[in-house]
Amino acid sequence: MLFNSFAFLLAFLPLALGLHWLAERFAPQWRLPVLAALSFAFYGYWDWRFVPLLAASILVNWLIAELFQKTRSGGLITLAIVLNLVVLALFKYFNFFADLAGMIPGLPAPKLDLALPLGISFFTFHHVMYLTDLRRGQAPRYDLLRYALYIAFFPQVLAGPLVRWREIMHQFEERPYQRPDAAERIARGLMLLTAGLAKKVLIGDPLAEYANPVFAAAAAGKVVTMAEAWQATLAFTFQIYFDFSGYTDMALGLALLFGIVLPQNFEIPYRALSIQDFWRRWHMTLSRFLRDYLYIALGGSKHGLPRQVWALFATMALGGLWHGAGLTYVAWGVAHGLALIVALFWRRAGWPMPKPLGWLLTFVFVALCWVLFRATSFEAAMAIYKGLFGLAPVGQGFKWRALLPAAAFAMLGPTAWALVHRLPPARWLAILAGILFVLVLLKIGDDSNYEFIYFQF
Repeated sequence: MLFNSFAFLLAFLPLALGLHWLAERFAPQWRLPVLAALSFAFYGYWDWRFVPLLAASILVNWLIAELFQKTRSGGLITLAIVLNLVVLALFKYFNFFADLAGMIPGLPAPKLDLALPLGISFFTFHHVMYLTDLRRGQAPRYDLLRYALYIAFFPQVLAGPLVRWREIMHQFEERPYQRPDAAERIARGLMLLTAGLAKKVLIGDPLAEYANPVFAAAAAGKVVTMAEAWQATLAFTFQIYFDFSGYTDMALGLALLFGIVLPQNFEIPYRALSIQDFWRRWHMTLSRFLRDYLYIALGGSKHGLPRQVWALFATMALGGLWHGAGLTYVAWGVAHGLALIVALFWRRAGWPMPKPLGWLLTFVFVALCWVLFRATSFEAAMAIYKGLFGLAPVGQGFKWRALLPAAAFAMLGPTAWALVHRLPPARWLAILAGILFVLVLLKIGDDSNYEFIYFQF
């Protein structure tokens, strides 16, 4: 049940809002159980066989947290984190490492035919954040219902944002429709949902038509011309932004409709003036997770330059692997790690970087790295790179009509979150949002929808 589907927009969402309103209005003690039931129903729509996995993941982690409260044994938390990572590795990485092992002559490489549960990377990281903070003495105890809702809350269970317990748990105790700004929140939630849908359906999906055929041709071993390579690279650069930031806007808007404020995840990343600035703006909740729970754990900047260089490299390499079980994802992460290391030495040397040059270098580097992220193999990526760097025929027919508005929206901003909070309440604005929503529905109806890119992670 995609957010950009009739099943969600015209069936599940109205029913969910109605049930939530009834509970909040007439039986407030049932509000959280209703939200939890709706979240499990939403998750089960994809494949009911994965619901027991999600439920067991929640129950086991909660029970270990309960036992930790009584024993204060840090080993229990370590055990829980290891178990979470083992389950993630089993479903997502077993065959990847089996393939690597198969490269060694004579070494058996068994395979497992397991479907990847949607959202497993995201709810695993939510467990890790809470358990780590619990061991640090920063997180309090929560009952099973609230912990289950923290992990499974349907707007963010599949592709984030990665929400820290302290950002959401206190909101479960509120009476959202009794707040003085309840109507304003609902209106802004609807506008965010509409804006996110428009970004995904009206901007992101058409760009896929520019990128997919070229990357498919590269995967098939065909020659990719310079025009095709730049078209596909720029198209995917903007497609992944509108696809993922559009999803995030929808998630934030949906959460507001149910009385929950989720953290923002994007801050006009293609306006970044350095690679560090890019990662402060792109997938911000993942960047925070990698910084606070991996980079700092590996030494961070507190133990000398060599340790910091290693921490940057390892963090980004593992961040690349988190995105997908493939060497191209690892290479993408390694490339970003090396860029961050170069930027670190540049800063320590005190060399200047003019802002226009910093922006250009950052954007070009990020776009070139997206080729590794999108390509199905190194051979396919190399075919694209040959075109980009003029080692293939020039070609013709560069498609630009969808690229120009996408570039303008992505680089000039503002973010949808900032926009809906700046605009004053007005009847004309409601009418405009309604028209936009209808246009999105008409576009959805032509069967040209694509799944969200980050659902595969």
